[in-house]
Amino acid sequence: MTFSLFGRTSLRVLIASLSCIVAAPTAAFAAGAGAPHLDGGTLGLIWVVPFAGILLSIAIFPLVAPHFWHSHFGKVSAVWALAFLIPFTLVQGYELALFELLHVGFLEYLPFIILLLSLFTVAGGVRVTGTLKGTPAVNTLILLIGTLIASWMGTTGAAMLLIRPILNANAERKNKVHVVVFFIFLVANVGGSLTPLGDPPLFLGFLKGVDFFWPTTNMFLPMVLVSSFLLVLFFAVDSFLHKREGGLEAPAEAVSEGGEPQEKLGLDGKINILLLGGVIGAVLLSGIWKPGIDFTIFHVHIELQNIARDVLLLAIAGLSLIVTSKENRDANGFSWFPIVEVAKLFAAIFITIVPAIAILKAGTDGAMGIIVSSVSNEAGEPLNVMYFWATGILSSFLDNAPTYLVFFNTAGGDAVNLMGPRADTLLAISAGAVFMGANTYIGNAPNFMVRAIAEERGVAMPSFFGYMAWSCVILMPIFVVVSFVFF
Repeated sequence: MTFSLFGRTSLRVLIASLSCIVAAPTAAFAAGAGAPHLDGGTLGLIWVVPFAGILLSIAIFPLVAPHFWHSHFGKVSAVWALAFLIPFTLVQGYELALFELLHVGFLEYLPFIILLLSLFTVAGGVRVTGTLKGTPAVNTLILLIGTLIASWMGTTGAAMLLIRPILNANAERKNKVHVVVFFIFLVANVGGSLTPLGDPPLFLGFLKGVDFFWPTTNMFLPMVLVSSFLLVLFFAVDSFLHKREGGLEAPAEAVSEGGEPQEKLGLDGKINILLLGGVIGAVLLSGIWKPGIDFTIFHVHIELQNIARDVLLLAIAGLSLIVTSKENRDANGFSWFPIVEVAKLFAAIFITIVPAIAILKAGTDGAMGIIVSSVSNEAGEPLNVMYFWATGILSSFLDNAPTYLVFFNTAGGDAVNLMGPRADTLLAISAGAVFMGANTYIGNAPNFMVRAIAEERGVAMPSFFGYMAWSCVILMPIFVVVSFVFF
């Protein structure tokens, strides 16, 4: 059943990602009959320049002009978005430009930012009270807990729930950048490996027919290997830095400087834990409930279950604001700036990434055909190690959800075959998309949000390229080991 709201005219909003747990991925590439079509095979790499421009702006401006960037990052984002949209409209026509804008806006960007807003608001209402000291043991335990829960409440949910407690615990530490970096590695990425709820690429696979628990059984060993390396390395680094700061491990029954027992740990805003469950339920609803009703806006189908999900998520966020006291949020250091920054920057990323994804979807006929052709041998058999690295490297810069879908389709797109004879190929695609989303700040949406919250708390986080230096030194050797062990 279809309802046409605006007939042949409208607007078309923003592009490819999903970077959380859902964003109507099955509909994300579907259009109505007679819809304009963007043929990526006809596009040259010149169309990717605005996308490269917004990435370089994110990387360079905070270093060379931090005050300008803090005040005007939204305007810079708008400039790059228009740098793509205006010539694209002139060359491809207003109908295709309108369709692409509406398509990415309604099916990808708006669900993406609504989910982030909901998780950000609800998790920001949970406050860990009591004395929590950022010792190596405590920090490692928090990272372990975050890694374990991320697959079941999403990397965004786990990250937003635990980033403030770990920052509070390390508030007096001199060295804490490494804590946030490893937090991004583990909680915001690797931890989401085991279920479709954990990371957007796996949710895409679920909606394409991959069994819910397929990642649980197949991604378990790679996830354990990567997370074990990272947790052991973190504990060693944190212990070294903690000792250099003159810190000592606090005994379990430690006392404060005044001789009074330290305050026991507790939680304020517990109702928000239930609301987080509501967020997960709303996401699952959109993947399970299929009423077959959609609304059409200029050839873009918006399915009823996705509208229901987004309305529920906004209602849950509003309820969280009502039931959580302002004093609790203030004590938690809650502010809207991180989500505003993510919303403005990712709007430009979603828009400017359109031609890059279209070129990739063109396969060997596109300007990036060499990348697509590199994942198979001359006989057409998949090269799983290449699937792992190609999916992973592109996920680092093009967002891991649409990149997963491109290579899922390149490998045949048949979930039954990919879970059976081609299971190693699906594993390579899944591991590459999830693990290597940690390589850059933009590889997965929680990365950027964690960085924004940390900087707001006074942590001097690495620049875009500085963070990549961390990921290259720490993550790449681990991924080489994963290649040898599993592919």
